[in-house]
Amino acid sequence: MARPSAALHSTVHQVTERIRKRSHERRKLYEAHMAAQHSQGVHRGELSCGNLAHGFAGCDVATDKDRLKLTNSANLGIVSSYNDMLSAHQPFEDYPAAIKEAARGMGSTAQFAGGVPAMCDGVTQGQPGMELSLFSRDVIAMATAVALSHNMFDAVLYLGICDKIVPGLFIGAARFGHLPAVFVPGGPMTSGLPNNEKARIRQLYAEGKVGRDELLEAESQSYHSPGTCTFYGTANSNQLMMEMMGLHLPGASFVNPGTPLRDALTRYATEQAIRNTEQSGDYRPFYRQIDERAIVNAMVGLLASGGSTNHTLHLVAMAGAAGITIDWDDFTELSAVVPSMTRIYPNGQADVNHFQAAGGMSLLIRELLDAGLIHGDIPTVFGTDLHAYTQEPFLEEGKLVWREGPTESHDRDVLRPVAAPFSPTGGLTVLDGNLGRGVIKISAVKQEHRVIEAPVKLFDDQNQVKAAFESGELDRDVVVVVRFQGPKANGMPELHKLTPFLGVLQDRGYRVALVTDGRMSGASGKVPAAIHVTPEAVDRGPLAKLRDGDVVRLDADSGELRVLVDAAEFNGRPFVDINLEHSHFGMGRELFGGFRHLAAKAEEGAGVFGGFEAEVLARQLETIEQEDQ
Repeated sequence: MARPSAALHSTVHQVTERIRKRSHERRKLYEAHMAAQHSQGVHRGELSCGNLAHGFAGCDVATDKDRLKLTNSANLGIVSSYNDMLSAHQPFEDYPAAIKEAARGMGSTAQFAGGVPAMCDGVTQGQPGMELSLFSRDVIAMATAVALSHNMFDAVLYLGICDKIVPGLFIGAARFGHLPAVFVPGGPMTSGLPNNEKARIRQLYAEGKVGRDELLEAESQSYHSPGTCTFYGTANSNQLMMEMMGLHLPGASFVNPGTPLRDALTRYATEQAIRNTEQSGDYRPFYRQIDERAIVNAMVGLLASGGSTNHTLHLVAMAGAAGITIDWDDFTELSAVVPSMTRIYPNGQADVNHFQAAGGMSLLIRELLDAGLIHGDIPTVFGTDLHAYTQEPFLEEGKLVWREGPTESHDRDVLRPVAAPFSPTGGLTVLDGNLGRGVIKISAVKQEHRVIEAPVKLFDDQNQVKAAFESGELDRDVVVVVRFQGPKANGMPELHKLTPFLGVLQDRGYRVALVTDGRMSGASGKVPAAIHVTPEAVDRGPLAKLRDGDVVRLDADSGELRVLVDAAEFNGRPFVDINLEHSHFGMGRELFGGFRHLAAKAEEGAGVFGGFEAEVLARQLETIEQEDQ
């Protein structure tokens, strides 16, 4: 029996309605496009005999070929980010075989439709390859489209977990929104070296007090086995969002890989995807499931849990792919009423396994539902609304079952109720002023560090910061500005490499902040950082007018980002231009020149698709209307 819904919080209602109204035309065009794709056929019946023969020629099981010849059985497409170099993706190696076996048990079939690239920001931090990272999201979306372009599939299982992979898969799923979609996670690795010890050794290394051998040993003890990294960065924020939107099975996000429960969830996801197909009579396409309510749920979940700031880019792009327009003001308005309910590293010392043990997603969702902070009435891949997601999965005599999760936290140092949060607000806000607009995450920033006013030290490359730190040039109150790091300049790399240096300066008693048109990692923490500043410097943003010694005020409490220079003088300054060729060649970066040219502003998602979307959808709608006449 469904639990009654609490009255929706007035601010959540207002933001949702504003998004709905703002998105009306765009969403209408999107839904028309998806309905047209559905009407044109979502299964093999639309293929010619030659097309279809090619489509099942590679099957090595005779019954699969027989079933694929028919149109009354479902065929699942598998799109996977598997590779065996990266810990988060390695567990997906065995998933296709398990999925195919489960599908056969339902009288259906599954085929590996295609793989998508999966790069790791942890490997590429501070390296040239990081400049491909953000754009890999849109490459993944395109690779997903290629994988599904054969029109052989009645539903899709999306196997992805980390930073750009899930957003890219989501964007691809949205463009094939006429197909039911289930996102299938791999789970986090078991806990390793405590996060506070890892951070301590990183800072000691930055100060030259321990060597590379000690640092490598600490990192190896932290990242030690298959599974997602256990800190609460972008990867684990992805998993939370998928569950908040009902695209995972209940409680699937943080079950460790290689366990019987994880395997059972993957089999059940396969079976549920088949149940959601048109052939099974309960057609649940992606485009009817994901609307503005689901997107707001994802935003609220991120804010309540102190999730990654990368999603102020990704979620904008993801929503846009489904015909929904959100902006940073939506995040800020929700953040003002959504409490901070978790302390997971870097916002605390616990990791996601501790969060899971404390009550995990079932308790977080229960609390948010009971407080009216999320929409409980959204449809989900589980065949229910979101109220079923207060349940947790268990194995009983080898059978997967769901039982109601805890009603109270098992560890209030990690997960708290809405009524007694760590903070009354979500800890994310927009900064605005004469330097542009940016985002700051303050859930891990102590109150005494949230207002910084200090002279600027300018850098055009993150590697210059290390040299300045080592020379003692930064041993003072300072606002470190790293500019020409936006999507059009060099692909917007993460600048997580700077965190230990800035953290040391703060620990020495200096008042320090970072301002950049680039990104910081989802693992960034205690130093106030104005990130994603837009317009970016290469686009003649105000950062390109700053000079060394200018005093900048960053006020996270009031939302101010301002250079304290006479307006007439500042406006009269010329824009600085720099040669960025060193970031445009090598490590494949020359292949992404078109992406840099097309990249949208940070607040628009920093993607390459938005400029064409409205035009394409408008033409599609015109065609549909002509056909109807």
